[in-house]
Amino acid sequence: MGDRRQSRELALQALFFLDMNSSKDVPADVEAFCLENEADLTPTVRPFFMDLVQGVLTAMDKIDPMLETYSKNWKVSRMPVVDRNIMRIAAFELLERPDIPPSVTINEAVDIAKKYSTRESGSFVNGILDRIRLSIGR
Repeated sequence: MGDRRQSRELALQALFFLDMNSSKDVPADVEAFCLENEADLTPTVRPFFMDLVQGVLTAMDKIDPMLETYSKNWKVSRMPVVDRNIMRIAAFELLERPDIPPSVTINEAVDIAKKYSTRESGSFVNGILDRIRLSIGR
């Protein structure tokens, strides 16, 4: 597995943890996650992981309304936790990481959805992310 894929999968796990843990001390929770996963957060994995997690947390007020707009009748709160966090990561990449081709971002998100979620998740994630990609002109 490549470093970026590992960063994305660990970011998914961290965001899932934060989503399920309604703590008010997010920085402490991120640090606890990092300590627990220290062996996987190698020097080549950790920077992109941190960029994704911090980026999603910072941009969530912008990302979640986009997910709702382009999901057609799905509230973010009603989406499967894994799917919504995969899409948050990918939406952050589409919005804030022009150095990553949109096709790479979307393909990675679909592959991770197929690995960690349901059979239908790949097409669900693909459809929403493609609509976001088109809406931002990428």
